[in-house]
Amino acid sequence: MNDVAPPRSALPLLSGFSEIAGNYDLILCDVWGVIHNGVSAFPAACHALEQVRATGASVFLVSNAPRPNAFVMAMLDGMGVPRTAYDGIVTSGDVTRSVLADRPGARMFHLGPARDLGTYEGLDLVHTPLGEAELVVCTGLLNDDVETPDDYRPMLEQMRARDLAFVCANPDIVVERGDRLIYCAGAIAQLYDELGGSSLYCGKPHPPIYAEALKRTLTVRDSVPVPSRILAIGDALRTDVTGAAGAGFDSLFISSGIHAIELRSEHGAPPDMELVEQLFAAGPRPNAVMPRLSW
Repeated sequence: MNDVAPPRSALPLLSGFSEIAGNYDLILCDVWGVIHNGVSAFPAACHALEQVRATGASVFLVSNAPRPNAFVMAMLDGMGVPRTAYDGIVTSGDVTRSVLADRPGARMFHLGPARDLGTYEGLDLVHTPLGEAELVVCTGLLNDDVETPDDYRPMLEQMRARDLAFVCANPDIVVERGDRLIYCAGAIAQLYDELGGSSLYCGKPHPPIYAEALKRTLTVRDSVPVPSRILAIGDALRTDVTGAAGAGFDSLFISSGIHAIELRSEHGAPPDMELVEQLFAAGPRPNAVMPRLSW
């Protein structure tokens, strides 16, 4: 009996999203790295989403941003991303709020920049110093321009000693900001887990954010499409491609995001497809690849 698995087919490199768009009724599109780089929007990506909506498909932006969707919408407005490019936004911050709403009166320590405090607006929580907290919610690093997760090791060791619950409001390890990669809350949560703690992750690739996205779909469609008619678009193996595979969706991988340097796909250049194949050799694979999203 031959137990050798057949070779995988080569991943297709698309010249335009229009080549596969007709196969899908629902698009779950990542934000950072796909429709903007943290500084400016990608007009071609916005146009592609507008075009697929014109075919009758629905588009929901699914982001690991630790803030509620209204904050992300305002930020996209400021970047010039047209609201005609999407039907709605679902964020890791939305899921975080749902988790915290189930713990009324909880004594919570916020680990992250002050700009994320709006995530807790209207919730029944008691904000406390770390020493008095029963749970920690991490939205990011205090100064992500210069800090690394290891700067938080002493704090995490204190938390682990008390076995504090740790809610990660952004499971991303890194994200694009212009031409740089900066650490996110997921990198701190990962270190907490390595120290023996237990983190609750509120965004991709974990199921709750996809469940929320499908629930929101019913605000614009009569029913949720079957998984084979749902496409996730994103630039990260760990969150976007893995999350889509776990949910049973197809995925389109954007190579000029956080993997751009290792795939030689900086600034929207076509990736080295041998390196792409190596990236996906051992785990979930996307259905197709594009350097940047365009129609």
